[in-house]
Amino acid sequence: MKVLVTGATGFVGQMLVPFLVQQPGTEVTILVREVYSQVDVRPCPYPLQILRPQLNVVYADLRNFQLTSRAVAEAAPTHVIHLAAVGVTDPFLGLDTALRHNLNGTLNLLRACFEKRQSAPQLSVQQLIVARTPGERTNMNVYAASKAAAWNFCQMYGRTHHWPIHGAMIYQAYGPGQTPRNLVPAAITAALAGQEFPTTRGTQQRDWLFVGDLVAGLWAMLGANLAPAETVEFGSGTTASVAEVVTQIYELVGGGGRPLIGALPSRPGEETAQQADTQRTAERINWRATTSLTAGLAQTIHSYQTLAGE
Repeated sequence: MKVLVTGATGFVGQMLVPFLVQQPGTEVTILVREVYSQVDVRPCPYPLQILRPQLNVVYADLRNFQLTSRAVAEAAPTHVIHLAAVGVTDPFLGLDTALRHNLNGTLNLLRACFEKRQSAPQLSVQQLIVARTPGERTNMNVYAASKAAAWNFCQMYGRTHHWPIHGAMIYQAYGPGQTPRNLVPAAITAALAGQEFPTTRGTQQRDWLFVGDLVAGLWAMLGANLAPAETVEFGSGTTASVAEVVTQIYELVGGGGRPLIGALPSRPGEETAQQADTQRTAERINWRATTSLTAGLAQTIHSYQTLAGE
């Protein structure tokens, strides 16, 4: 299995890539932008200089088809996991930025993989997994709408050409290494510092998924017998409100400060509830999340405490 990963230095990618490298019989290549040609010396979420003997690197900006096509040809993958996207922490980003990265970037990757499939069927991509967001169902912000537009083209390629393009709909992922712009690390940072943490009313119900479980789920999805353009949902199957999660973080830290629930106005474009269909996912790829919310938050808090002590 030769796996190409886009978005490899992002939150999920930084956990997925080292995991894949450790799997016997798996050759891993990451796709990074051309501006990162000095990839071994630039700051990176995981030690590329250590992984490099087992890790291949190709360079491309997904917004450029020629560069993307060259990178795919060089990597010659049997499987592709497409995690690269913008707007995960800024769902109301500029429309042009969202379209260039999330729509055009995905289209260029699709075209490059399909071009390879037509020119050398024996060396073609056997599976393309595209990360999705549950927000695509309602399209209440630019990020979700751009991801939905990209998935529409994935469906077209998958269904008309009977090509194994599969969606991985990722619910509220959290865990060590997540950017501080996300709720969980922001609340943990404030709680560890003994600070107050203002939030909205936080009534939105979310399906919280520990990143370690997500990595195991993506591994289970590789090579699974799924229909063209089929999507599987990655979540825990249970929900907790944003306010409940923030409160639990402060309780687990047990320090000073407190959450100020309702101190901020609610943001537009947020769904009231999101919950994964985990029963169907278990039936399709034989995977379920195993980390409880309490255990996952405790592990995440411990990772921040460890970093603070270094």
